[in-house]
This record gives sequence, C-alpha cells and structure tokens, in this order.
Amino acid sequence: MRAEKQLLLDEIQEKIGQAKSLVLASYRKLEPNKAAAFRDELRKQGSGIGVVRKRIFAKAALASGVAIDLDTLQGHIAVVFISGDPVATTKTIFQFSKENEDVLTILGGRFDGQVCSAADVETISKLPSKDEMRAQFLGLLEAPMSQALATVEALLSSVMYCLENKSQESEATT
Repeated sequence: MRAEKQLLLDEIQEKIGQAKSLVLASYRKLEPNKAAAFRDELRKQGSGIGVVRKRIFAKAALASGVAIDLDTLQGHIAVVFISGDPVATTKTIFQFSKENEDVLTILGGRFDGQVCSAADVETISKLPSKDEMRAQFLGLLEAPMSQALATVEALLSSVMYCLENKSQESEATT
C-alpha cells in the first residue's frame, strides 16, 4: 500500500475510533455552498463529515472492529463522525436531507457499538435530544409540586373570598 493511502487509512481509522457514532450516506449533486453550510451545522453539533472511498473506509472500519457490508454502500460515500449528541446530529442530517431532496441518502450507521440500518437511523433521529429529554424530565418533576401549590393557593383564596363575602353581608345588614 502506498504511503498516501496508508496515511488516509490511519486517519479514517483514528476518526472511527474517536467518534461515538457514525452515519453513512451516499450523496450526489452536492453543491459546494450547501456542503459548507451542512459542515457548519454538523460542526455546531460537535460532529464532522468526510468523503471517503468505499474500499479505504471498509479497510479502516474492519481494522477498527466495525463490520461494514460493502454491498450496502452505493454511490459516493459520506461518513458523519459524531462526537457530540448522536440524536441531535441525526436530526440535523435528516433535516438537511429533507431540505435538499435527492442529494443525501442515509445508508446506515453505528450507534453504541451496534450497526444500524437506514430505518434505524431514521428512528433514532425522531427521538428527543438530551436537552429535550432534560426539559421533559424537569417538567415531570415540577408538575406535582406546581399542582399541589395551585391547590393550596385555591384553598387559601377561597377562604379569603368567603371571609370577604361574610364581611360584606354583615355590613349590608347593619
């Protein structure tokens, strides 16, 4: 193997090892401006995208212990290396895919050490992100307390209204 290919193989293997998750996609007609905007969005999520030759990616994946079926890889291959929140990144990928039809096709991925199909990656993208789950959990914890407070407040205000009505009645009778 030539030195350039070996360096590329080592670089891809290192990126695979450092990434929490991977998403594989095939692309076509990806304009430079759209690609740059997509890279910026992924960078905000703590991820990056790389265009890799199939054989080099397959060798790097095999060396990293990731089993990839070459038959599923079609067209030009783009690999999203996810270092941040995988759910938020997959949401970004699918949002870009919807906005730019016929440009990006998700082929599969790897999450938590398991290889996933394209349908699995789409299901993961529909899950709530970490921040959304935190907000839902805090709402769940806050709901009983706020309901109890509202009940106590309603009881106290009803007592106050009763006393106010009683005092108005006694003033009216005198």
